[in-house]
Amino acid sequence: MDRHRVRVHPARRQPPALQHVSDQFLWLAYLAGLSPIRLHDLRHGAASLMLAAGVEMKVVQETLGHTSSAFTADTYTSVYPQVATAAAEKTAALLFGKEDQAETGKLISLRS
Repeated sequence: MDRHRVRVHPARRQPPALQHVSDQFLWLAYLAGLSPIRLHDLRHGAASLMLAAGVEMKVVQETLGHTSSAFTADTYTSVYPQVATAAAEKTAALLFGKEDQAETGKLISLRS
């Protein structure tokens, strides 16, 4: 697998151009039998999964290097409707006196 590593130019000791890194990634994905995907798509996927897992917006913002959590929220909160559902369920749990479920992050049914 060493032949597939991203190499640094020996004379300049600088990393290759970003396009070359993207091209190398696409080639490795092809060799692995994966569908074509851009590196940037992986970034979006990671952010969406972090939010779906309940990671705080500020942590996701800092991980992605965004300047504000508002930008991160505007970009990613509509990606997973279940995140909004979970927030509504937690709020309902607090309102209806089921704080123990709200604290643990368990979903409750409002359809009793």
